[in-house]
Amino acid sequence: MKKWPSLITLLLLVSVNVHANSNESSQGPHTVENVESKSKVLISEDGKLIFGEEEWVYFPKVKASFKARVDTGATTSSISAIDIESYKKDGKSWVKFKLPDADNAVDDFDLPVKRWVDIRQSSSDKLHRRAVVELDVQIGSHKSTAEFTLADREHLTFSVLLGRKYFSNVAIVDVGKQYVQPKVKK
Repeated sequence: MKKWPSLITLLLLVSVNVHANSNESSQGPHTVENVESKSKVLISEDGKLIFGEEEWVYFPKVKASFKARVDTGATTSSISAIDIESYKKDGKSWVKFKLPDADNAVDDFDLPVKRWVDIRQSSSDKLHRRAVVELDVQIGSHKSTAEFTLADREHLTFSVLLGRKYFSNVAIVDVGKQYVQPKVKK
């Protein structure tokens, strides 16, 4: 009977040692220095950025940052646009629209339509046809060109929604965090 307490003690010591070693080998997310902003940026072990459920998105063309909702349920990203007019130019579809910026000023855009999509809102059975355009965007130190559907989002909390196509090979999303990446200030 005296062997049981020492066997239990031995098992406890082994399990504690194994647990401690497994914690050392799995470092999880770590920080690296973002040369541009001199702030810390969270990245995953495999080098992907970590996004929270909300992030600041910078659009160089309007020199403004917008609060964006990172939506893992949406395929394509969307941006709030008003006064949207489609037309033909050299036989191709173009769209003219205004983009309210973070200070409620409005900038005019005139861009080729990459494609058209039919969107079904979760609250309705009706399909909405939207133009998809490409815009330069930056989140933290990551710069890219991304596709955005144009829709009037002024009644919504976020004027920008980031869909899976944007972050699928770039970032992982931690829905328990917000504004992980630093806001671009230019």
